[in-house]
Amino acid sequence: MTHPIVAGRAPIAVALEAGNTYYFCTCGRSHRQPLCDSSHRDSDFSPKAFAVEDSKTYYLCMCKRSSNLPFCDGTHARLDDEA
Repeated sequence: MTHPIVAGRAPIAVALEAGNTYYFCTCGRSHRQPLCDSSHRDSDFSPKAFAVEDSKTYYLCMCKRSSNLPFCDGTHARLDDEA
């Protein structure tokens, strides 16, 4: 499987509102990180739709390798130099 582009090596804080649907960039190509801007069109990736229960700031994954996408799980701290 092709790995996504690492958009960052630290999570990004994003204020999200309950009741909205968001589309998380899974390919790493979006210019609107961490959200999708349809840059994935020529790839095997698709955005991940998600919603939150509470309106607050969340830390979203920028390395695109979290096991809990779109939320950061600390995987970025274990990326090797080729990621």
